[in-house]
Amino acid sequence: MTSFWTGKRIRLRGIEPDDWTAFMRFAEEEAGTGNLPCPPRSAEHHRARVKEQAAALSDGDCFQLAIEALETGKIVGSVGSFHADPRSGWFEYGVVIDAGHRRSGYAAEAVRLLLRHMFEERRFHKCQARILAYNTASLALHQRLGFVEEGRLREHVYVSGRHQDLVVMGILAEEFARAHPSDGFADGTAPARADT
Repeated sequence: MTSFWTGKRIRLRGIEPDDWTAFMRFAEEEAGTGNLPCPPRSAEHHRARVKEQAAALSDGDCFQLAIEALETGKIVGSVGSFHADPRSGWFEYGVVIDAGHRRSGYAAEAVRLLLRHMFEERRFHKCQARILAYNTASLALHQRLGFVEEGRLREHVYVSGRHQDLVVMGILAEEFARAHPSDGFADGTAPARADT
């Protein structure tokens, strides 16, 4: 039997202390694109941060996972949920893919696995993503996944020496189930969230 966390090309797994070099590379790549406007961090900073993440207890709704390519066993990115509001039934998520592995389908598969977990197992109703308006590749990915633009925060983020728009995109559990029937429920509907 295949794990819930394994797709056709990737598997999502917990972060291990030895993953720190991959996470340092992701941070350096993001800084190079202007998406991460913070000073460079030391190798020790990344080593300590990843070691802390590897040992951190998950609260069930907010967590980060490594994206591992099945073919090579190498980490190609990370995906995680954050800012979860179980009472209202929504959460935000983020995904990062190594520059050398972008446009290979890894992000789409990782996001589908994460959404399937959050919608089917955790019974959330809605997922939100916040994307810088100039990141056309990420906007296109989210549209292909079934997200719709819900709003635009004008000149909301200061990146690369100027203010940039932030696009808020969302997808409902029912929309996800209809767009990804093999990932979602057979009848295209999602269960009601249990009271928590």
